[in-house]
Amino acid sequence: MVLGSPGVGKGTYTSDLVKKLKLIHISSGDIFRDNIKRETKLGKEVEEFIAEGKLVPDKITIPLMEKRLTEKDCQKGFVLDGFPRNVSQAEAMEKLDPLDLVLNFKANHEVIMGRLGGRIICRQCSHIFHLINLPPKKKGVCDACGGELYQRDDDKPEAIEKRLKLYEDQTLPLIKFYSEKGLLKEVLVNEDYSTHKKVIQAKIMKAIKG
Repeated sequence: MVLGSPGVGKGTYTSDLVKKLKLIHISSGDIFRDNIKRETKLGKEVEEFIAEGKLVPDKITIPLMEKRLTEKDCQKGFVLDGFPRNVSQAEAMEKLDPLDLVLNFKANHEVIMGRLGGRIICRQCSHIFHLINLPPKKKGVCDACGGELYQRDDDKPEAIEKRLKLYEDQTLPLIKFYSEKGLLKEVLVNEDYSTHKKVIQAKIMKAIKG
């Protein structure tokens, strides 16, 4: 699994990592947003939590992820992004399918605020762009599918600060949890991925192999 505060780049790094290692990428956030987009019962339950920068409660998240991880495509291995997010979820994961390795991505606070504040996402395919670091070829239009680009409510300044505080209060204990199990390895990622992709990928593979 991958750990790291909101905006550290977990989704971007992991997307390339799973292609290289031929694993399944499972993001709890992507699952939630897909349900919101499709206006499912689950989507309606979690939409308010996400919009306010709050963590979705364990009673919703754990059963959802347990169901996803028992599906056939997970049998050959997977990388988790956004789950577990607290010790209760980690303990549930231990019973379901103990992890082999945890990568903790770290970046300075200023770097994270800059990344999140400029992040825009496609409504159709969820492709991520950045107003400064990775702008679309045409303003407001996704390069991949032509969909509309927008800024998520949880990427606005007030919500960002709230998300970071929640991360410190509820998710950082995971670092201790997995450190004590000898599973945690840290990767410093202050560099901009669009211009230092190979550098960051090399750091990640070193952590995995080391």
